[in-house]
Amino acid sequence: MCAYRVLVVDDSAFMRKIITDLIVRDESFNIVGTAANGREAVEKVKELQPDLVTMDVEMPEMNGLEALPLIMAAHPLPVIMLSGINEQGMKETIMALEAGAFDFIRKPSIAHAQDIEQVSKALLEQMHTAMQAVRSRLERKEANERKAALEQAKKTPMEKPPGQAVTEKRAGSQASADKPPVVPLASPPAASAQPKNDAGKSVPTAAKQETKKQLSGTAATADRIDKPAVQPRKPVQAPHVQKKEDLSMGTGITSGQLKSSEPTAGKSMQGKDKAGLVMPESRKTVTSSASSTPAATTPPVTAPTVPAAPKGLSLKKGVHTSSFRKLVAVGCSTGGPRALKTLLERIPGDFPAPIVIVQHMPPNFTRSLAQRLNTLSPLRVVEAEQGMTLETGTAYIAPGGYQLRIVPGAGGKYTVSLKMEEARNGHRPSVDTMFESLLSLTSLERHLVLLTGMGSDGAKMMKKLYDAGVQSTFAENEETCVVYGMPRSAVELKCVRHLLPMQEIAPKLVQVVK
Repeated sequence: MCAYRVLVVDDSAFMRKIITDLIVRDESFNIVGTAANGREAVEKVKELQPDLVTMDVEMPEMNGLEALPLIMAAHPLPVIMLSGINEQGMKETIMALEAGAFDFIRKPSIAHAQDIEQVSKALLEQMHTAMQAVRSRLERKEANERKAALEQAKKTPMEKPPGQAVTEKRAGSQASADKPPVVPLASPPAASAQPKNDAGKSVPTAAKQETKKQLSGTAATADRIDKPAVQPRKPVQAPHVQKKEDLSMGTGITSGQLKSSEPTAGKSMQGKDKAGLVMPESRKTVTSSASSTPAATTPPVTAPTVPAAPKGLSLKKGVHTSSFRKLVAVGCSTGGPRALKTLLERIPGDFPAPIVIVQHMPPNFTRSLAQRLNTLSPLRVVEAEQGMTLETGTAYIAPGGYQLRIVPGAGGKYTVSLKMEEARNGHRPSVDTMFESLLSLTSLERHLVLLTGMGSDGAKMMKKLYDAGVQSTFAENEETCVVYGMPRSAVELKCVRHLLPMQEIAPKLVQVVK
């Protein structure tokens, strides 16, 4: 197997060396070049055509956020951002994730060897996940193309060679001169679609009697001809195949660019339905999209201006009350910031329930995420705080480094509980921890959502809530997931009622909740 080709971008020569050394520890990756700023990175990507890029956020001449859409337009591929912990760097990192970056990691602290090791582990894990996402996307695309080709072949009649057709025509003409025409036993496939009352209007009576005689002696043959086991299908158009994969998903490498072993039909993930998924049990109806919904292409534009963070909770219009009977809980990981943007932009400000969100993200970054989403959504979006009372029309993002639970408060209200507990499923905050806190809240109408993310966090507790009779469960389908891990785990546990592409989750959620 050939190693994946990686381009390392950072304005610090020392940091380029550190990142390079961390990557080459894994023989699956090979460094093909480095760049000192975004402008140089754009040129190196065109020249070297790597499989993956690691890129610093803050750089001179052109920073990572400005370079990202230019790279995606020229050569779409997974980009992992390396972010500092200053406020500006965190804000730009969140916007880079919205613009199509695969994921991000904190820059390692050179003074602490333990921190370098932690960053190394996280970086290599993300790189492997990114390349697996690329392979899965290519396998799904090839499987869809094969399926479309088979459908086209079934509805297209076999054409005979020209010579054979001419011979049969002459033979038919000679035969017609010797004896009167005989009606065939069965009509051609195209004729089977004609109404019955038109089929025999032009057939002479004598010919009909002759046909009946023939049919009486060859009933079995007639059954095989007149009643095919497979009815002709309606025309299905082959899906439009772009020259380049979807830019916004961060995994759009063409098949020729992968240096690893090529995917085969045996490895295709299209095993059980159109999305390649194990569908939920028959007692529940799964709402699923029949077609892939590609995300919008990221245009080659410069970085947007970072808006000022809101100073209070009263800036958003809408009804905000602590009296409610419905609650929405959302979990996501890799690809989550962009998915949350799509979700929250489509939910109205007067939504009659609070929305509690766990996004796997380090401390401080969750605050930048909440501030960014607050500028984009009709909802009021905040980072959750200890003891905060939940209100309708508001989305609460669990702060990095804490486990979040929803607990009953005084006067029939519900509040946020934050604790610095051990990581669960490798995460703090954990979706399972948040979902678990909803088990005892039986007086609430609870709605659960699992979006893109690696691993299985949230799936087990979604299953418990599903078995306990929770009102609705949603999962993002494979077609729009950056990483189809967490939703897949829930689908395999048969606890998903609505399996939808990202763009359709919010409208359906609003419909179900309202």
